[in-house]
Amino acid sequence: MAREISAAGAVLWRPDARDRTGKTVEIALVHRPRYDDWSLPKGKLERGESSRFTVAREVAEETGFGIVLGRRLGRVRYPVTRPEPATKVVEYYAARARTGTFEPNDEVDALRWVPPEQAPELLTYQHDERIVAEFTALPADLNTVLLVRHAKAGSRTEWQGTDDLRPLSANGRRQVPAITALARLYGAERVYAAPLVRCVDTVREVAEELGSRVHPEPLLSEKGYEGAEEAAVERFLEIARGPGTAVVCSQGGVIPDLVSRVASLSGLALGKVVSKKGSMWALFFTIDGGPRLVAADYVPKP
Repeated sequence: MAREISAAGAVLWRPDARDRTGKTVEIALVHRPRYDDWSLPKGKLERGESSRFTVAREVAEETGFGIVLGRRLGRVRYPVTRPEPATKVVEYYAARARTGTFEPNDEVDALRWVPPEQAPELLTYQHDERIVAEFTALPADLNTVLLVRHAKAGSRTEWQGTDDLRPLSANGRRQVPAITALARLYGAERVYAAPLVRCVDTVREVAEELGSRVHPEPLLSEKGYEGAEEAAVERFLEIARGPGTAVVCSQGGVIPDLVSRVASLSGLALGKVVSKKGSMWALFFTIDGGPRLVAADYVPKP
């Protein structure tokens, strides 16, 4: 059996400056002189690196642009022969371009920004065309909410104080930097949490990086949610409607039911919703006509 090479790539997009309505976008295609092909920017995972962080690193290396990460677009598998026979497995994501400047390099000698509908005329591989088609199936510019379950906080039975004051454990504190880094990658701009020490402390670093504070959300605690589910969903959708990516930290007794309710209201089938401590749901909404959940990615280990 051929070995597998894990990689990640992106449909890198930006608003089309020629369209004053701001409704159309263009995407980046790169030319690799080694293969003489046109493709989407991508690259192999480094040891210990997750696909989402690979996307950010590889896009920066190949195109010169930073990114705001978006929804997962799918996985492609195809055989490669160099340096030896293997199967390459690539996870693709949407990614909005931040500022940057392309400069030819050893891997990529040309970059072209094109409307998505023109990409198949230039792309060398059909699997890239399928990923672009998945990208165009939804609007490019979606509102993002990162719904985080608080990091590990030790045993409830061993804690002597009020449960609301139970702090993160040493293992929980070790989870925080990865949560902060992923929130940064998704372009976090606003931070909310259930008013419990362990929830607030899970996302406090995100707020501090933004020079902001963690806004308390009592309805998104287990105590506040029970019996007030509809009001909590309404409040959550208000957060989703706001500008920029929001980070919301809640509890395991809230997140599965909340995500399921929001998905059901939007007609999106998710199946069983899980929520491990320190995990994250990246939820993507269209806003026209009211917030509607159109895509959801679960990140068990940020």
